[in-house]
Amino acid sequence: MYVRYAETARVNWTHNFAVYHDHVHEKQWLELIASTGIGLILKSIKIDYKFVGNPKYKEFFHDPAPMTYPDQITVYHKLVHAPPSPSSLNPNAYSSLIFDVIILSEAKQRAAARCHEDVVLYDYRAGRKVSELPPYMIDQFRRTWELQQEAKRVNRLKIREIEMQVRILEKESWDQEGAVEDTGSAAKA
Repeated sequence: MYVRYAETARVNWTHNFAVYHDHVHEKQWLELIASTGIGLILKSIKIDYKFVGNPKYKEFFHDPAPMTYPDQITVYHKLVHAPPSPSSLNPNAYSSLIFDVIILSEAKQRAAARCHEDVVLYDYRAGRKVSELPPYMIDQFRRTWELQQEAKRVNRLKIREIEMQVRILEKESWDQEGAVEDTGSAAKA
C-alpha cells in the first residue's frame, strides 16, 4: 500500500509541474504520466516503516499498528541530489531521479513510512531507458532544488531561534542558584 501512496504522490508531483509551473511544456509533462511515449518508471524503492513498535517502549508508542481506513495521508517528495548546473560539461546528464519520500498519517500525526525512490526516464516506444533528461525537466528540477535549499535554510533559522528561546527560558528558570527540579516524588510530605 505504501508503494502505491508514494507512486501516486510522484504522479501528482509531476502533474503539478504541468499545471502550475511550466505551462510551456505542459503537454510533455502530462505525457510523462500517460506512459505512451517517454515516461517516469520506478527503478527501485526502499521503504522504512515507522509504525513498528518495540514492546519495550510500548508506553511511548500506544498504537504501533499500520495506517488503516479512514486515516488520511500526506506524502512529500524531495530531490536528493542537485541537478547539474548549466555550466557543467553536460548539463543534461541526469538520467535518474532520486527522491526521499515521507508518508505522514493524519490520524496519528506522525510519519508512517519513509521511502527512497530511484526513478528513471523510459522511452516506451523505443523500449529503453532515456540517457538524459530533457532540458525543460532539468530547468524545473533546478528550480525545485533551489526552493528546497531555501526552505531548508529558512527552517534551520527558525529552529535556531526556537533553541535560543528555549535556552533563554532555561537560564531564567533553571540556571539560578538553588533551582531544584520537582521530580514528582510519590513520598507524602
